[in-house]
Amino acid sequence: MPALLALASSAVWGTSDFFAGLASRRRPAIAVVGWTQGLALLVVSTIVAFRWDMVTFEVWPLWAVAAGLSGMTGLICFYTALSTGTMGVVAPIAALGVVVPVVLGVANGDAPSPWAWVGMAVAVAGVTLASGPELSGAVSARPVILASVAAVAFGLALFCLDRGARESALLTLWGMRLTSVTVLVVVALALRSNGGVTVREVPGLLVIGCGDLAANFLFGIASSRGQVSIASVLGSLYPVVTTLLARVIVKERLRRVQQLGVVLAVGGAVLIAV
Repeated sequence: MPALLALASSAVWGTSDFFAGLASRRRPAIAVVGWTQGLALLVVSTIVAFRWDMVTFEVWPLWAVAAGLSGMTGLICFYTALSTGTMGVVAPIAALGVVVPVVLGVANGDAPSPWAWVGMAVAVAGVTLASGPELSGAVSARPVILASVAAVAFGLALFCLDRGARESALLTLWGMRLTSVTVLVVVALALRSNGGVTVREVPGLLVIGCGDLAANFLFGIASSRGQVSIASVLGSLYPVVTTLLARVIVKERLRRVQQLGVVLAVGGAVLIAV
């Protein structure tokens, strides 16, 4: 079950990231992050309000703040990279942040099986190959650099989310959104701007925000009930979804090496789930 939940999180993440990338081509990435995170905060706050009697304040707030700050940084860099680079390249690079929670998870006692180690290696190799020839420097380095920063930030966020979810996945998600939205509201007030977002765009941003929220929740449950190292690799397969959507909807072409990368990523996921 944890493996299936982690795979589901990657599917939801990949879909929401694709549409967030499209939105970031129309509006500044920080505005897209602010609106999606803010709308998601309203949703999760409503859920928390109905379960307030179960709220405790022990360890999860610290992990939630850390996850919120690192996740917000990752999303701003990631959405900016998606809006200026090739989605099928940017997403796999950002997914390499899986190395962070894997290393931290093993250091904290995770003990993946031999097949899981093989699967993780194959999946990471697939994600790397899916990045394609662009890594050779044939295009602007800016999206690659931003995606690399996002990778580290996402990796830290996943690990912190896992630790907080061991006490409460819901409350950790709430704390994450509360932290990131507070920072982004301060920035918006300082700039005196809402990013140019119109009322017509709000429903779409709400769906994106809820998608990211759902993916985080699925990952938190998967990692807290299993091993964070394995859940992180399975959850990091979202570039496969983003890349396929980019191919079908915006007609981005996948090179053969990228197609091979997608196949290896899926194959690695199967080995991990065995």
